[in-house]
Amino acid sequence: MAPRLPPVALITVLTLGALPLDAQPAPLRRDTRLASADLRADLATLRTAYEALHPGLLRYQTAAASAERFDALDRYFTTDRTLGEAFLALTRLTAAIRCGHSYPNFFNQNKAVANALFEGTDKLPVEFRWLNRRMIVTADRADDADLPRGSEILSINGVPVGTILDSLLPLARADGGNDAKRVAYLEVQGAERNHAFDVLYPLVFPLRTARFVLDVRVPASTARRRVSVAPLSAATRRAPSPTAAEPAEDAPLWRYTESDGIGILTMPTWALFNSKWDAARWSDSVLEGVIARRVADLVIDLRGNEGGVDAGNALLARLIDAPLRLPSYPRQVRYRRVPDELNPVLDTWDNSFRDWGPAAIATADPRYYRLTRWDDAADGSDVITPAGQRYRGRVWVLVGAANSSATFQFALAAQQSGVATLVGQPTGGNRRGINGGAFFFVRLPKTGLEVDLPLIAGVPTTEQPDAGVLPDFLVTPTVADIASGEDAELRAVRAAIGIRGGAAREGSPW
Repeated sequence: MAPRLPPVALITVLTLGALPLDAQPAPLRRDTRLASADLRADLATLRTAYEALHPGLLRYQTAAASAERFDALDRYFTTDRTLGEAFLALTRLTAAIRCGHSYPNFFNQNKAVANALFEGTDKLPVEFRWLNRRMIVTADRADDADLPRGSEILSINGVPVGTILDSLLPLARADGGNDAKRVAYLEVQGAERNHAFDVLYPLVFPLRTARFVLDVRVPASTARRRVSVAPLSAATRRAPSPTAAEPAEDAPLWRYTESDGIGILTMPTWALFNSKWDAARWSDSVLEGVIARRVADLVIDLRGNEGGVDAGNALLARLIDAPLRLPSYPRQVRYRRVPDELNPVLDTWDNSFRDWGPAAIATADPRYYRLTRWDDAADGSDVITPAGQRYRGRVWVLVGAANSSATFQFALAAQQSGVATLVGQPTGGNRRGINGGAFFFVRLPKTGLEVDLPLIAGVPTTEQPDAGVLPDFLVTPTVADIASGEDAELRAVRAAIGIRGGAAREGSPW
C-alpha cells in the first residue's frame, strides 16, 4: 500500500528558534497548566485537519460518533488542563479512531514537550510481556530486588495488573478490533526509545512515592511476596547495559546466523531512514550466500518489528520466479489539495503530499479520491518483479502482534502467495486495510503538542475480516518458556522441519 517513505518514528522534528535569555519561558512540566482557550483552539484545528484529510476517520465509526468524541473533548477543555492531561485526552481521542498510525507521536513532539512528558524517573524496572493478561518479567532491570525471568507481577502499588491493563487499553493505538496489537503495544521489551507503557502508565497512575511496591510470584513458586524497587530513569531504560558501546552510524541493524542447515535472518526493525547502513546490499549478500550454500530452510524473524520502509519487497523478489501481484488494497485519500488555512500547522518530509493533483481521481463517493500515484497495476495493486537468483529453500516467517504496518503487509503477501509459512501469533494491522504511506504532523500552535495524521487508506476490494493475519502455525509462548529462555516459535519451526524432512533432510527443496 505504501510508497518507500521514512518511518514516522524517525522523522526529525522541528525545533523552536532560540529566545533571548531574558525571554526564556519556564520549563514545561507534566503539571504545567494549559489555558482552556488554547486547548479548545488547538482541538478545533486538529478537528478541521482530521475531518478534511484523514482517510480512515470513518472506517470504524460514523460521522456522528466522531463528532460527539470531538465535542466531548471540547467540553473537557472548557477547564484549564495540565500538559499531561491534555496529552492523555488527545491520545484517547485518536485511539478511538482505531487507526494504528493516528496518535500524539512520542517521537515527533518538540523537545520541551518530550522532556516534560517522557523523561521522568518513573519507569517500572523490568521488561515484560502480557500473557493472558498476566504481566511476566522477561528481563530484570532492578538493582534492589531479584525478579528473575518468568516472575509474575501481580500488582503495582496496590493496583492489580489487570486493572492497569484495562485502564491503558483505551489509549493504545491499533487498527480496528485488533486488540492483540493493543496488548503487545503495552509491553516493554527494550527495543524502543519510548515504550508506550513507560509513557502512558505514569500519566494514568502517577508515582506518588519514591519507589514501586510490587506483589510478585517468582518461577516455580506459588507464594506471593512483596518487594520495593526504585524506578528507572528514561536514560537508564534506553541503555541495555552500563558498558554497552554506542553503535556506529553504519552498523547493521539486522543479523544472520546459521546452524543445522537453518539460516535465521533476524530483522527487529525496518525503520531505516536515519541509518547510514546499506541494508539492501547487506541483505543481498546474505541471500547470495544462503543460495550458494543451498541452505534448506530460511527463517525470517520479524517479531517485535512494527514496520518502517518496505524492506520485505526486496525479500519477496528473491523468492519468486514470476511477477507477484500483492494483495489488492487500492489507495484512497480524502483530498486533492490541502486547504490553504491548514498548511501552516502541517509538517511533512514531502511537500508534494499537499497537492496530489491529477493522481487523485474522483470516485462515486464525493468524500474520497482514488490515489494512483504509486500504482503498479491497473487495479491499484503493487507488483513485485523477480530480482537476482531465486532462493528455493523453505521459508519460515516468525510473526506477532507488533507486525502492524510494512511487516503486516509483508506477512499477508508472503502467506497469500505461498512463498513462506508464518509461525507465531496473529499479526497487528488489519485485513480491512490500514492507513499510512504518507503523513502530516499536525503541530498545534497554542499548546505545542503534535498529532500524527496518516493520509492514505488502503481499501480492500473484497470483504475482509476485522483482524490481522493468522499464522499457519499458531504458537503461544508459555511462562515456562520465558523462564527458561527457550524460543517457542523457533522450537516449532525446528519441529515442523523435522516432521517434513526428517533428520537426514530427505526431500530437500534443492
